[in-house]
Amino acid sequence: MADRTTFRNPVLGGDRPDPAVIKVGGEYWMTYSSFEAAPGLLLYRSRDLVNWTYECAALPEPLGSTFAVDIAEHDGRFFIYIPFIPAPWSPLTAPSIFVIHADSMAGPWSEPIDLGIRWAIDPGHVVGEDGRRYLFVNGIRRIALTDDGLATDGELEQVYDGWRYPDDWITEAYALEGPKLFRRGDWFYLVSAVGGTGGPPTGHMVIVARSRSIHGPWENSPHNPVARTTDASQTWWSRGHATMLPGPAGDWWMISHGYENGYRTLGRQILLEPIAWSDDGWPLGVRGDIGADVEAPAGAAAQRPPAAYHDDFSTLRLGERWAFHAPQPGETARLALDDGLVLSGKGTGPGDTSPLAVLTGDHSYEVEVDLELVGDDAEGGLLLFFNDRLFCGMGIDAERMRSYAGGHVTHWREPAPAVRRLQLRLRNDEHIVTGWYREPGGQWTRHAIRYEVSGYHANTMADLLSLRPALYAAGKGAVRFRDFRYRPLG
Repeated sequence: MADRTTFRNPVLGGDRPDPAVIKVGGEYWMTYSSFEAAPGLLLYRSRDLVNWTYECAALPEPLGSTFAVDIAEHDGRFFIYIPFIPAPWSPLTAPSIFVIHADSMAGPWSEPIDLGIRWAIDPGHVVGEDGRRYLFVNGIRRIALTDDGLATDGELEQVYDGWRYPDDWITEAYALEGPKLFRRGDWFYLVSAVGGTGGPPTGHMVIVARSRSIHGPWENSPHNPVARTTDASQTWWSRGHATMLPGPAGDWWMISHGYENGYRTLGRQILLEPIAWSDDGWPLGVRGDIGADVEAPAGAAAQRPPAAYHDDFSTLRLGERWAFHAPQPGETARLALDDGLVLSGKGTGPGDTSPLAVLTGDHSYEVEVDLELVGDDAEGGLLLFFNDRLFCGMGIDAERMRSYAGGHVTHWREPAPAVRRLQLRLRNDEHIVTGWYREPGGQWTRHAIRYEVSGYHANTMADLLSLRPALYAAGKGAVRFRDFRYRPLG
């Protein structure tokens, strides 16, 4: 027998929380919570569960902050059930579940349809033994769907109260959520998360219950939890929000998310691990700490390493590479391709300007861009951006360089030239951030101040995001960006 290749978690690096996965023929499709990013619900495809390729965005303009979804296939049609959460720019007044649908996972996807479900998140779709379609949501509650899956048929009802872990376990909160359901043999399996997705490293965990009927009663696994970080010395923290599904060779695998020990700044990344089955039909986690090499699914290709890239902005790679943070409807109207990427100004500075950001899963990396101010009253720059309250980096306004740290412009006056065009570089070396600047063709000058950003994460800000390289344009003018470069280090 040929040797199986190995992989190392994450299988998809960077902030990609609450993965939802479906197997379509010999392929797998996955998306994840995109929160206030637009485009949203980025779809990735894989044949081996280890290597994933971006295909498209299912949600060009979210209606609110996009929480954990579920993907379903029924009678040859595909559905994504989406909880939207009110945001400052959103017309929603309560958490609301919508659905989009398509003939193919590659789209095109429909406009969102309101299911009328309020104050619920984390939908999980299933077809019962009665042939009817249902959504399970946090709580765990359930509501019936019409046969076409595009409307509800009844009211939410409580159906499962979860599995209670010992009270002395250190968690964030009980928080029964993330139901994902599947059928194997004579059993329906309900996979949920408890313990809270943030907070202590040992909080989040994966639990399982089963029933011979979609109507219950639900029996908790004697092996719960199936996955949990038991000690903060382990590589992956807060493991949860899992989907279990058969692999390419019929064996079983679990995809979940977790924070990397020491790198909460990268957000919740996507984890893969094998599942075994007990003699009496319960799924079992077979590895405790999943930070070491793991034997890959049969036939898997070698895991692709992180790659450098250069964006010359000859095309607009929205979704595949760039996404707006907290955009208002129609935000893409700010973009134009004209000898680079021209981004119209918005707001007064990084915090209220809806910057364009890229995800990263690397511990150390360098980003670089050439920027030019267009018109009067413009400011543009290069950031490491967590949210509108926490970022660092530098920008120019034709009169001086503005330096940002901790989400504020600093008192430091960097002696950069008062110019309208400058090249900027930021290096994040295991949380130590160094900046440089130069006029085109000149010598690089190091910014006098370095920053330490290990605290730029969700537990600091109570916001489930990550630290991302970003471009911003503020004011009434515009900024032209050329030659963005990303390079992993080490």
